[in-house]
Amino acid sequence: LIACNGFILEKDEETRSKRFLDNRAAKLTENVKGAIIMKGGNTSQTITQTLKDIYSLKKPNAVLYKKKNITRPFEDSTSLEFFSKKSDCSLFLFGSHNKKRPNNLIFGRMFDFHVLDMIELGVEKYVSLADIKVSKCPEGTKPMLVFAGEAFDTDVEHKRLKSLLIDFFRGPTVSAVRLAGLEHILHFTAVDGRIYMRSYRSLLKKSGCRTPRIELEEMGPSLDLILRRTHLASDDLYKLAHKQPKALKPKKKKNISHDAFGTKFGRVHMQKQDLSKLHTRKMKGLKKRRAVTEEQNTPAPIVES
Repeated sequence: LIACNGFILEKDEETRSKRFLDNRAAKLTENVKGAIIMKGGNTSQTITQTLKDIYSLKKPNAVLYKKKNITRPFEDSTSLEFFSKKSDCSLFLFGSHNKKRPNNLIFGRMFDFHVLDMIELGVEKYVSLADIKVSKCPEGTKPMLVFAGEAFDTDVEHKRLKSLLIDFFRGPTVSAVRLAGLEHILHFTAVDGRIYMRSYRSLLKKSGCRTPRIELEEMGPSLDLILRRTHLASDDLYKLAHKQPKALKPKKKKNISHDAFGTKFGRVHMQKQDLSKLHTRKMKGLKKRRAVTEEQNTPAPIVES
């Protein structure tokens, strides 16, 4: 029995290991992007609480490291790459605090477990989730992301920051969302060199008709950020990271097009038709009318005396 139990245990471990490796293997449709959230050797109370609040928004697709990690991502990123591979996470958030760069946040993402993009932001003003005494959204709620400001469309660094924030907060890809599930809104505004992050909860109120009236209630956290250092991937590497497998690319269908509003148009090719041989529908009314017309057109007979 012991040998048999030992064999069963060994078989279970082998199955578990195989399942673990299959989950880590490359796939056509990748898993939901996870994030590691960690703090450096020196942190402030503001940064510690900020990391906890962002972890609350990102759960369950995040891992929070509570111990301090003495590392400097812009100088040596091997530690972040190690933890990324260990946790199978392609996104990271690193918080630190020092005299030169107080209340520092670094958002970044990986490609093949190597740093792709990294953007450093400074926290100038912060209001936590606990400071705003209102009801919060349930854990795992997929947020709606809103970006306001001309810089997100014109400046290269702000464009890359927008892409990074979308990757970080977008959550799982879903085929459909019910109206009541659209209750969390993350709003980013770029004005005068600063980025303002606000978190709202949408409330559906009675409007007297089928469509409800929507009100926004701020629930936190609230951050006023300033852009500091950046580490951006080259255009070639960035293009390679966005490359899709051929199996996922939609096949182009011939003679089908769409307009700006998404209306589908199809083009049908037909052979040349001879309209003289075209069979039309025969109606009784047309027959009678034709007979009357023929009688009217017939000339009257000439009577000779």
